[in-house]
Amino acid sequence: MHTSTKVFAISALLLGGSTIIANSDSRLMANNKGYSPEQPITYSHRLHAGELEINCLYCHYGAERGRHAGIPSSSICMNCHSVVADGFDSILMEKVRAETAGEEPKLTVSTELAKLFDYAGWNPDPTDESAAVPAAQPIPWQRIHQVPDFVYFDHSVHVAAGQACETCHGPVQSMERMRQETDLSMGWCIDCHRANEATPTSLAPDNDLHRHVSTDCVTCHL
Repeated sequence: MHTSTKVFAISALLLGGSTIIANSDSRLMANNKGYSPEQPITYSHRLHAGELEINCLYCHYGAERGRHAGIPSSSICMNCHSVVADGFDSILMEKVRAETAGEEPKLTVSTELAKLFDYAGWNPDPTDESAAVPAAQPIPWQRIHQVPDFVYFDHSVHVAAGQACETCHGPVQSMERMRQETDLSMGWCIDCHRANEATPTSLAPDNDLHRHVSTDCVTCHL
């Protein structure tokens, strides 16, 4: 094959590959920065973590106990939503309508909470015995944050060290729909370790308190 023909073929191949990548959601391993998939139930972190100031560890209680923060089951959600089935505005509007009509207010259930109740296998209206309630099943939440299998990350170590959830997950309190705020790359993690000094302990002598958090390979790659 003539040299110019080879160059043309290689250029066409590279251009074609670049076009495919540019028009797809292809990313480097662990680089899902900005990833914000649609979830089976529209859940607002802005409302729950922001306006209502619910502590992250209430729902993601695994974060202070072990490696994985975990995704809350429907039973966690039902701790509140067994008595909250709709937004305040909708409940108020129904109350006004009922008073105008001289009736008792009817139960209102938001579209998204109706989905939660179906996953939880729960009937929000105990007076309606004829209501068909599906069997409880796990909510198929779409995972957002994930590091490669060859990386060891322990949430509990970071929580115990006083690291705020926002350090890695960004301003969750302002997110209507959860997204991956950072790329979670090795370089990003190392920069954070280098910027934070080790916590003084009985294992560290007084003259060694200003060491940085470990950047040894085996810390994350066991």
